[in-house]
Amino acid sequence: MDLISCHENADFDCLGSMVGARLLYPHAVMVFPAGQERGVREFFRKGGGQDLRFHRLKDLNLDEISRVILVDVRQSSRIGALAELIARPGVSLHLYDHHPSDLADLKGHQEIVACVGSTVTVVTQELKTRQIAPNASEATVMMLGLYEDTGSLLFSSTTEADYEAAAYLLSCGADLNQVADYLTQELSPQQVALLHELIENHRILDVGGVGVAIAHATIDHFVGDLASLVHKLKDIENLNALLVAVCMEERIFMVGRSRVPEVHVGHILEEFGGGGHAFAASATVRDITLVQVLERIPALLQKHVKPRWLARDLMSRSVRSLAPQTPLQDLRSFLTRYNINAAPVLDGKVLVGLISRQGAERALHHGLGQEPLSTYMVRDFVTVTPETPVEELQELTRQFNQRLLPVIEAGDLVGVVTRTDLLRYLLSSAKTGHWNGVPPSFGLGPFGAQRKNVGALLREQLPPWLLLLLEEIGTIGDDMGLQLYAVGGFVRDLLLHKKNLDVDIVVEGDGIAFAHEYARRRGCRVRYHRKFGTAVLIHEDGFKVDVVSARMEYYLAPGALPTVESAPIKLDLYRRDFSINTLAIALNGEHCGELIDFFNGQRDLKDRAIRILHNLSFVEDPTRMFRAVRFEKRLAFKVGRHSEQLMHSAVRMGVLDRIAGARVFNELGHIFCESSPYASMLRLEEFGLLRAVHPSLLLSEVTASLFQRAHKTMNWFELLYSGERFRASNILFLCLTWALDQDAMAGACARLDIQGRLRSLMLEDRAVVHLVLRWLEDLEPAGGPGARDLYRRLEHLELDALLYLMARLRSSRLRRLMSNYFVRSRHVRVLLTGEDLKKLNLLPGPLYTEIFERLKDAHLDGVLQSLEDEMEFVRSHYL
Repeated sequence: MDLISCHENADFDCLGSMVGARLLYPHAVMVFPAGQERGVREFFRKGGGQDLRFHRLKDLNLDEISRVILVDVRQSSRIGALAELIARPGVSLHLYDHHPSDLADLKGHQEIVACVGSTVTVVTQELKTRQIAPNASEATVMMLGLYEDTGSLLFSSTTEADYEAAAYLLSCGADLNQVADYLTQELSPQQVALLHELIENHRILDVGGVGVAIAHATIDHFVGDLASLVHKLKDIENLNALLVAVCMEERIFMVGRSRVPEVHVGHILEEFGGGGHAFAASATVRDITLVQVLERIPALLQKHVKPRWLARDLMSRSVRSLAPQTPLQDLRSFLTRYNINAAPVLDGKVLVGLISRQGAERALHHGLGQEPLSTYMVRDFVTVTPETPVEELQELTRQFNQRLLPVIEAGDLVGVVTRTDLLRYLLSSAKTGHWNGVPPSFGLGPFGAQRKNVGALLREQLPPWLLLLLEEIGTIGDDMGLQLYAVGGFVRDLLLHKKNLDVDIVVEGDGIAFAHEYARRRGCRVRYHRKFGTAVLIHEDGFKVDVVSARMEYYLAPGALPTVESAPIKLDLYRRDFSINTLAIALNGEHCGELIDFFNGQRDLKDRAIRILHNLSFVEDPTRMFRAVRFEKRLAFKVGRHSEQLMHSAVRMGVLDRIAGARVFNELGHIFCESSPYASMLRLEEFGLLRAVHPSLLLSEVTASLFQRAHKTMNWFELLYSGERFRASNILFLCLTWALDQDAMAGACARLDIQGRLRSLMLEDRAVVHLVLRWLEDLEPAGGPGARDLYRRLEHLELDALLYLMARLRSSRLRRLMSNYFVRSRHVRVLLTGEDLKKLNLLPGPLYTEIFERLKDAHLDGVLQSLEDEMEFVRSHYL
């Protein structure tokens, strides 16, 4: 049996080619491997191709198939279950395709491949050669495929052979009116919304004079026929080259279109597991985030665009340098950390030499590790300027055998060009004829920052005094030549129109120096931490501003605290937990008042989604899982599907076991301070995160009602205006762990590294509370204990333990007893003093203690009310 098939998500070129192939193989059956594009589905729904007989693969006996004919595809990754079938011994493979060849392509026993606009053209040429004429219905279906893939013969990929094939099909009776009806379809409301988002989000990268547009969107449902939307976007914006990435249903669908030979979208999307040709291609991506896809695109353009770059386009701008006095023995770890083999040596800002791994290893071999770099660094070297052409860079590297070329501008080191940079250029040019460089400024972001001015929003949302403070911060930054940004939750909540006056400032440069200068001018106090480059500005009225030097973080082990180093603002934002917290507002310079969005934070605010920036985020810092839940409930957002999956995966990997318990307890404390902590507890349990407290910790309806009573208890106590302060986080942690026995609670305290008085609260006081609870419940039928007995049971407990006890009480009678204890008994005190007893001729000693305790008991029993009552009590009992 012969079987004809195509690639998954079949388009009209697949359909038309399969219909033509059946004329070449008249006894073959036609099978779609998996799914069709919306246009093809609509074609069948409206009754098109009624005489076409398609089968389902699962209905066929695969053992009977001896020959497979594939059209419009030569990649095993795009044919689903058929890949296993064609690998069977004895199965012959025939291929018909118009895509460019690749080393990974399937090899057929017969291959008919031509570089034309559609596979229908390839099949039609074979039909003409064999003098086989399709009927009018078949010709119409084939013309649909030819017109779709050539843009009605208007795409730049269209060839003379495509016109000849169209003429032949037209002569066979192809109906162009039907072709127009099926190819011209109204957009659904969902498609219109998606197209609008793509238009809003598209940006153009100038890659060496070639404009490449990149558009992206995220939707929570599937919208079909993305290729048509890409065509419309390309036509609306008059784009020569376009890459689109849309995240929907846990996958990322990519489509590329190009009108110019400099941009080969087929090569680009092959990097994502897709395929196509120079002018049209597609891919479906799983298991990485949209941010990560967009991050890769600038680097992939490096392989497929042929601009002419200068040194400024190749050079690495974030140069890691060393001081001349650095010991040689420190060089190896430095080079390994940054994955480099050579580095410049700077004396202050002056370039004085170069040092390489090779030269250092020789010195270390001879035991010279304590010698400074200045002893063995290369002092005779050449430099270049940002305008040096790449050809000259190659020649200088060859002639002087330097591992890196320092790039100097106005006397300052602004970058380096390494051998690796040049090697990538040479390899890419040799392989594709294209230069592989994209300006490094595109860096970690999807393709540079989205910017918009939010000055009006700042004036609308912030009080005048805070606006003046931010203006003064910006002025001082200008005076010091530093770029300053407001970042984090302050910016996020500003865009959400939520009040948040917790101002965080990031300084590109020395944040501590800025803090000291600000404090000097404003006369405020400053606390700083030199190791982390952080400072806190404390104003006279107590208002605080956090200041930090822009920094990057790397993790030496999963769950460990990060190692911190200075970095540009983009790297500082990239280290943050979620995209919604990566937004920044420039406070000075030419971009003052601009909102800067490298990682689609605005999109996720609009989508009300919590999304991480990269797949290892939860592995590197598992506490981000707790923060994801906290922000989800605080903002009424939803953790993105992919981020949810990564949270489950991280828990299964056991990352919670690698994180310090104190950090877990700290995150729980933050959650307990939110408005709806129990909803967060349910979410933590759903993700398996409560196991970080204790493996046996489970939630129940009892826990839910206990949290409710605890909140009522704390609200009631605040209304007493006693001036005493309790810790809600302590009380709610006790409520969370109420069902753990004493050994399990001790294990939880050890796991969470709870020490000192807090450990005493969680163990000793808690144990007393549980005993008192049983005692009260036993006495309730008789009306409960007296005030004196209750006082003696509770007198040594901390306030947090007492409020926990009151929350545990479900009986209204017992709660009234506790209320009376708080209001009347807890702070009862004796009015008489030791001096008063001396005046009564009573000798100091243990007797005084006895007297005071009996007086207190009498007060609790309601016998005594005043100082006179106490004096009379002492006279009657001790004189």
